[in-house]
Amino acid sequence: MLGRVSLVAALLVPLTGVAQAAAPCRTTGSYEAWLAAFEREAAAKGISQSAIAAAAPSLTYDQHIINIDRGQRVFAQTFLEFSGRMASNYRIQHGGALIKKYGAEFAHIDKQYGVPAAVIVSFWALESDFGADMGNYHALSSIASLAYDCRRSDRFRAELFDALRLIQRGDLRPEEMIGSWAGELGQTQMMPSEYYQYAIDYNGDGKRDLIHDVPDMLVSTGNYLQGLGWRRGEPWLTEVHVADANVPWDQADLAIQHPRSKWAAWGVKLADGRPLPADALPASLLLPMGRFGPAFLVYQNFQVYLQWNNSLVYSTTAAYLATRISGAPPLHLGTPPQALPFNDVKEMQGLLVRAGFDVGNVDGFMGLKTRQAVKAMQIKYGLPADSYPTPELLEHMRGAR
Repeated sequence: MLGRVSLVAALLVPLTGVAQAAAPCRTTGSYEAWLAAFEREAAAKGISQSAIAAAAPSLTYDQHIINIDRGQRVFAQTFLEFSGRMASNYRIQHGGALIKKYGAEFAHIDKQYGVPAAVIVSFWALESDFGADMGNYHALSSIASLAYDCRRSDRFRAELFDALRLIQRGDLRPEEMIGSWAGELGQTQMMPSEYYQYAIDYNGDGKRDLIHDVPDMLVSTGNYLQGLGWRRGEPWLTEVHVADANVPWDQADLAIQHPRSKWAAWGVKLADGRPLPADALPASLLLPMGRFGPAFLVYQNFQVYLQWNNSLVYSTTAAYLATRISGAPPLHLGTPPQALPFNDVKEMQGLLVRAGFDVGNVDGFMGLKTRQAVKAMQIKYGLPADSYPTPELLEHMRGAR
């Protein structure tokens, strides 16, 4: 998962961003010749001729998929904007009802994998709205097109082999493999490689069906999260209060962990004002919108969210939604500064690159690399180093040109 290869549909709605610039790329040779060579290689890897033949009618080239891949819109929503839409009351209430409905499955997941029900349900909500929207693209065509295209061919060739293995194993028929534009399948949107490795036939019907079979999907998602490193019995995210604390702001960084006793000594409290447990559990302070916005302590399990999807806004929203489904109250909005406009973020990224920082793509998207570089510049100019870009920092950087 790109985190994941594609963001959930809600992340792709046009916002303040513009299309990402694509790296120049030219695919040589015809698609037909490429596909014939691919099918020979699949057979050499032990994939059956019957699986290859079954998939063949669906292995068509779709230029529309390449156009989507080259022109993904920038995910420019802030955490409060995105979580305000996605962590809705409906999803919280319906998620709780589904936990009751599938109590036997969640009891099995807790015993076998140690993953709380609310964590799985939050991904179920965000990825497909509880199965209501799994995408409408033919996965085999999408993956084959992306495998043929030279931009990420190795990645998608491997996925296409595993898609054929799903057919060979009897999990899905080609015509059932409908999902996202990038080939993700099922109610929690797994790529074929993830599906092939982690899917479980929980009901014993001989198929690992993550599209139609909810128990299979739930148990398989628990298995996958354990595979990503989920730690049984440990928290993932806790809202905290930092407004009157004496926190060195440069310590608010996902790469920095301190025992909760240290955060408590700096005056960090639970969001309701009660004392923070002063124990040795390592935690990082996350300020998704700077020191005046919402504040969280996040734990090792939060890294699993970032492996699921490396967008900080998505991961924080998913983790927050899981706490709400578990019974936590709504977060405190705080008084964060107005977010920098898209073009200003892009300008700041360009200035950071000129200053020698690696921000990934200069795309107007506040990813983790950009936040790290912003923090370094805040330290340089003697500003509170909370990793959140502000007009004040941009003016300092403009003046240094």
